[in-house]
Amino acid sequence: MVNFAYTIAGSEATGGAGFQVDLKTFQQLGVYGMGTLTCIVSFDPNNGWAHRFVPVDPTVIHDQMEATLTAQDIDTVKIGMLGHPATIDAVAAGLARQSWANIVLDPVLICKGQEPGAALDTDTALREKILPLATVATPNYFEACTLAGMEKLETVEDLAEAGRRIAEQGPSYVIVKGGIDFPGPDAVDVLWDGTEATAYSVPKIGEERVSGAGCTLAAAITAELAKGADIHDAVRVAKEMVTAGIAARVGAHTPFSTVWQGAYTA
Repeated sequence: MVNFAYTIAGSEATGGAGFQVDLKTFQQLGVYGMGTLTCIVSFDPNNGWAHRFVPVDPTVIHDQMEATLTAQDIDTVKIGMLGHPATIDAVAAGLARQSWANIVLDPVLICKGQEPGAALDTDTALREKILPLATVATPNYFEACTLAGMEKLETVEDLAEAGRRIAEQGPSYVIVKGGIDFPGPDAVDVLWDGTEATAYSVPKIGEERVSGAGCTLAAAITAELAKGADIHDAVRVAKEMVTAGIAARVGAHTPFSTVWQGAYTA
């Protein structure tokens, strides 16, 4: 039996984040990946590796979703970078075509290629139109603070409280990623399942950010849910995969390394 997972996300040309990471993660976990591109992001090596952001036309997003959801019976989707209010409208309309068992939202609240005003409009639209639809949300430290209305997250209890507050906005499950910004020697993620919090903790590997870690975690959760795993097992596998991928990270001529999904074997 083939299990299908679907990603709606932006392309990142170097393969270190976004659509490319999602498909690599799906493949590594034995899931057939399908996808819709929402934007094209390319780093600018002549401008400090800043983001260059080009949105995909909403009609093209509609057409991609129509083709994918007609071609296969898909009930599990991961949503990554959307980047523009018109994109969010198109994706929300596409999601409304059918019912879903699992909508995993990686709530990208910063699109570095946008002007501040446009970014704020995008954030507002994401919170109003996509977050309430999510089954699972996987905010990072900054996103969790923003969505939960908290200034900082310094303890496991803070991560759990952020998850609880975000769950009140729609998602059944929230995984708050402490990441490199969480104080202390451990990389801590906390799952709020609507009743209680579960912490997943491993020693930090280095003190630098590794590109693609958040995408990999959300995509791995998506793949495991598509195979029928429960949320706790899905998060456990995702945490293991990200940890292995960070340990085997791929260096480049960029100022950052990227997660290597191929380092993980079940």
